[in-house]
Amino acid sequence: MVHSRVSARIAAIKPSATLAVDAKAKALKAQGRPVIGFGAGQPDFPTPEHVVEAAAAATRERVNHGYTAAAGLPELREAIAAKTLRDSGLTLDPSQIVVTNGGKQAVYSAFATLLDPGDEVLLPAPYWTTYPESITLAGGVPVQVTADESTGYLVTVEQLEAARTSRTKVLLFNSPSNPTGAVYPRSAIEEIGRWALEHGIWVVTDEIYEHLVYDGAESHSLPVVVPELADTTLVLNGVAKTYSMTGWRVGWIAGPADVIKAAASYQSHLCGNVSNVAQRAAVAAVGGPLTVVHEMRAAFDRRRQLIISMLAKIPGVETPVPQGAFYVYPSVKALLGKEIRGERSADTVELAELILREAEVAVVPGEAFGTPGYFRLSYALSDEEIVEGITRLGELLS
Repeated sequence: MVHSRVSARIAAIKPSATLAVDAKAKALKAQGRPVIGFGAGQPDFPTPEHVVEAAAAATRERVNHGYTAAAGLPELREAIAAKTLRDSGLTLDPSQIVVTNGGKQAVYSAFATLLDPGDEVLLPAPYWTTYPESITLAGGVPVQVTADESTGYLVTVEQLEAARTSRTKVLLFNSPSNPTGAVYPRSAIEEIGRWALEHGIWVVTDEIYEHLVYDGAESHSLPVVVPELADTTLVLNGVAKTYSMTGWRVGWIAGPADVIKAAASYQSHLCGNVSNVAQRAAVAAVGGPLTVVHEMRAAFDRRRQLIISMLAKIPGVETPVPQGAFYVYPSVKALLGKEIRGERSADTVELAELILREAEVAVVPGEAFGTPGYFRLSYALSDEEIVEGITRLGELLS
């Protein structure tokens, strides 16, 4: 028997489209091209200075030079519990938290811990690119439930119920949302939570954008809105977006103690402990004041309004107003098949390639998020870059 060089499981993984677009934009910049990249979902602010100083001090402490508990430093788990109570009103014991290597590992470990082969996960779309890959790697089956711009990208209980089968085990929930910036109102969260409770469905809720909300919108934690769901809900979060710490790789899973214990056991074999220096930095971040966080949110809000106002002037681009995160998700269906610089794009992948080539602007096509006909643009850029990038886009598409 001839064996393939790469397992079928790994070969089936699609590379992260957002990171691929960002890498391509950076490569072109390195060649001297004036590319403006709207691809990567990371804040453009430096990590707060008190967090950096905490990490610098941690490097000199001998205790951080060796292995520590797989579930995370006790100090960090305690700090996360206190932060969660402060920010969302959810009461946690530190034993209900496992610290992970960033939010991505939190997503994968959550599904690896919950799913058996063939278990179905209801996946509202547009979705973050990593969700379906993590579900599939864990042996699960992602079942897409699609919302569009007509509903502000919010799925309904009726849609979820229509997709539910006897094999449905988990609902993936993300609010504020990546890639759309949609924020579910409390009433919708309660309705969805009650539905999940009624049918015995687990919820994995990703709350990493909890502090980035605008226009009076509020981020509500599902097990706080529906407390009875706390025993069948895993809450995912991390320091990346709130504290501009994407490269530090510290996330976490919070949930029932027995499931968290299993996730920690899995992590003990997967990677041991998260970097102690990064964990010490995270202690300073989550335990510190939110002043810098509020300043970053104000800047994102200004940029949000700027990019929305500019996109609104481009014919064929329809942009629902996002209330959270730092993304816009415009529909560009009206541009497909339209002649632009002598070319007609059959889909948004081709249109994104045309835009990169002709306008030197990098956007992520909606195919990466399960919904062709859209683009995701991150506005975690300077005001000047947003103006220049959207001006170029408008000149090309108009």
